[in-house]
Amino acid sequence: MYQRLKYCLAVLLLMLAVTAFAQEYKLPAYQKFTLKNGLTVYLMEQHDVPMINVSAVIPAGAVNDGDKAGLAGFTALALKHGTKNFSKAKIDEELDYVAASVNTYASKESAGLSAEFASKDQSLVFPIIYDLLTAPLFDTAEFAKEKTRALVRLSQAKESPRSVISSAFDKFLYGEHVYGNVVGGTISSVTAMSTADLRAFFKSNYRPNGTAIAIVGDFNPKQMKAYITTVFGKWEKTAAPAENLAAKPISKPASNRVLLINKDDAKETTFMIGAPGISRNNPDFIAVDVINTLFGGRFTSMLNDELRVNSGLTYGAGSRFTALRNGGSFMISTFTAGKTTEPAIDKALEVLAKLHKDGIDEQALQSAKNYVKGQFPPDYETSGQLAGLLTQMYWYDFNESFINNFQKNVDGLTLDKAKQIINTYFPKDKLQFVLVGKSSDIKKIAEKYGPVTEVQITEEPPKKAF
Repeated sequence: MYQRLKYCLAVLLLMLAVTAFAQEYKLPAYQKFTLKNGLTVYLMEQHDVPMINVSAVIPAGAVNDGDKAGLAGFTALALKHGTKNFSKAKIDEELDYVAASVNTYASKESAGLSAEFASKDQSLVFPIIYDLLTAPLFDTAEFAKEKTRALVRLSQAKESPRSVISSAFDKFLYGEHVYGNVVGGTISSVTAMSTADLRAFFKSNYRPNGTAIAIVGDFNPKQMKAYITTVFGKWEKTAAPAENLAAKPISKPASNRVLLINKDDAKETTFMIGAPGISRNNPDFIAVDVINTLFGGRFTSMLNDELRVNSGLTYGAGSRFTALRNGGSFMISTFTAGKTTEPAIDKALEVLAKLHKDGIDEQALQSAKNYVKGQFPPDYETSGQLAGLLTQMYWYDFNESFINNFQKNVDGLTLDKAKQIINTYFPKDKLQFVLVGKSSDIKKIAEKYGPVTEVQITEEPPKKAF
C-alpha cells in the first residue's frame, strides 16, 4: 500500500510540475533577418550544452513532383551522395569523426535539412551544409543503389494495407490537386527516374528565396550572424516558379464516396473515413486539437473507447487532423477483422454522430485541456525541437503567439466555443471512405456508404483523380 501511495504521489507531483511548466513556458528570444538573396535566418541562443542544432525548410516538396512521383524525396536523399567540395565518403568521414549528424528529407510540401553538432565544430559542419544545399553532384552509382532499395520497399508495401492506405486516401480526397501527389513514389516512376531528373528538380526548386534556416544553440549571435551572412550570402537567388501549385483551390467532395482497394488474401479490413480539414495557421488550430484529443487523439478517446474497449472491434482506433500550408484533412483510422467490417465502420460513424448530437461536457473538456497542456512543453524542450519550430513558424506562417499564448488559448476554450468547433470542423456528411480488404467479402458492405470505386492493391495510384 505504501509503495502504491508513493507512486501516486510521484505521478501527482509530476503532473503538477508539467502543468506549471506549461503555464510559464514562453518561446525563448530569437533574432530573425533576411539576407540579400532572400534567405530567412533565425538565431536563438541556448547555452545549456555546447551544441548547435540547425533546421532548414526549402520549397522543394512533393507538390512539385509533376508526373514523376517521388522526385522530391529522391532529390533530397541524393544531396548527401556528394557535392562539389565533398565526396560522399568525405561527408561521412568528417561528420562521423566529430560525432555530428546531418539529415536531408522531403515531405509533401517542402524539403528539409536537420543537423546537430558540437559548437566547436561549426566551421567544419556549416560548409558541408552549404554545399549540400547549393552544390550537390547527384552521383549516378549512389542513386542506382537508392533506387534499388526503394523499389524493394515499394514492392513490399503492396503486401501491407497500412503502407498504402494513407497515400490512397490523400489521392482520393485531394483528386488532381498536388496535395494528392504520392510522396514516396511508385514503382513505375522510380524505375524511370534518373539523375538528370534530380538535377532538373534541384535547379528549379532549391533556392535561397523561399527558404529558411534556423540555428539554435551555444554561439555568439553577433558572430554567428556575420558568419552565416558570409557563408550563405553566396547562395545565388533564382526566380520563383511562375505558379504556386499548392495554393490552387482544393475541390471539396460533393457527396459520400468509397474507394475499395482489393487485397485478395486479406483477413482484415483497414479503413479510413475522412473529409477536408484545416490549414496549419488556422486561428482555431489549438481548439481543434483539444476537441480531437477527446474524440480520437488519445488512448482514452471516444473512438478508442467505443471501438476497442467497449465493443472489441479493433485493437485501436483514432482520428487526426493533418494540417498543411494551404489546406488539410481529417481522418478516422482503424482496422478490424473482415467479418466485423460493417459494425466497425458503423460504430465509427455512430461516435462521430454522437459528437455532433451530444457535444462534450465540462469534465471531458477539462480532461482534454489538461492532457494537451501536459503534452505541450516536451515538444519544445531541446535545441533541435526549437530549431524545427522556428522553421515551422516560417513555413506555416504563424508566430510566437502560438507558443506564448498556448496556455491561455487552451484554457479559454468554453463549451459554447467547443460546440462551434465541432460544427465547423468535424464533418457530418460528404465523407470519403477508403477500405483495404478482400473485395469479394466486403464490397456489398462498402456500397452501403456511397458509390464504390474498386482498384487492386497491386495497381499504381492513378495520375488523375479517382
